[in-house]
Amino acid sequence: MKAAYIEQTGPASNLTYGDLPDPKPPTGSQVLVRVGAVSVNPVDTYVRSGLVAMDLPMPFIVGCDLAGVVEAVGPDVATLAPGDRVWGSNQGLLGRQGTFAEYVVADECWLYPTPEGVSDETAAAISLVGITAHLGLVKHAQLQSGETVFVNGGSGGVGSTVVQMARAIGAKVFACAGSAEKVALCKELGATAAFNYREDDLGAALKKVSPPGVNVWWETTREPDFDLAVNALSAHGRLVLMAGRDARPPFPVGPFYVKGCSMHGFVMFMAHPDDQQDAADDINRWLSEGKLQPRIDRVLPLAEAAQAHQIQEEATIHGKGGLAGKIVLKP
Repeated sequence: MKAAYIEQTGPASNLTYGDLPDPKPPTGSQVLVRVGAVSVNPVDTYVRSGLVAMDLPMPFIVGCDLAGVVEAVGPDVATLAPGDRVWGSNQGLLGRQGTFAEYVVADECWLYPTPEGVSDETAAAISLVGITAHLGLVKHAQLQSGETVFVNGGSGGVGSTVVQMARAIGAKVFACAGSAEKVALCKELGATAAFNYREDDLGAALKKVSPPGVNVWWETTREPDFDLAVNALSAHGRLVLMAGRDARPPFPVGPFYVKGCSMHGFVMFMAHPDDQQDAADDINRWLSEGKLQPRIDRVLPLAEAAQAHQIQEEATIHGKGGLAGKIVLKP
């Protein structure tokens, strides 16, 4: 089968597109999927580069997300059958081979039925960002209908999903982005108000639209301004963190605990399968209802995986922008 893989960690140029042996037939609760689409995530580039150290089987196929069709199932698989369309994530991590290939073997617990009318490109693009957004909003922040959310970076892959998902839950959403076009996108996705963080005073803007503060502050940046975030939180506000592995910014301890706030940090791939299943159930419902739609910046052939990783890395690590959503690849 064709696959995008590395034989040692390093730059995007280490990614090879070529032939690898087909996966072995599934055993136990494993499922063999013929891949229709995959998507690129920042964590894929961290694992490929060695920035996030993991024991990797070599040659190592990169990628977390996938969507496709079940080809075969192991004897212990209970909910899926050959011919079923599925999507999923959490591959390419913790020793599991990734998804950037024509065929993938994954455990049943990481795969979910693709709703009728939802394309493989859409399903792949929503996978990791959708589960991440749900874990942060529902499991950790316990967002309720009628509450307020601020998304610091509302036009990116995760941020745009958080905006839509918070709206689907019934919250009022505010967001910011780095250009007039991206601010307009945040509003199109459902933000009641959106601001340009390069031009606007975010603290003053949020005080105007939500005088008591916001119930949830979702942080997407690698170097958070905690003084800004804590000042903008309401009493008993929740701060959600999902980026910035090496960040060590100052933190206003007093204002934080005096207001009874809480902070929640998490990584999606450490979440229990049951929690990810809960997320997938809601994601499928919202996809079917038209309340959730991933932002896809471009669709490329899998053969261009190295180029896709370079684009993703420049946007997320080097801050050069150039992406307004997910990169999707097709075998």
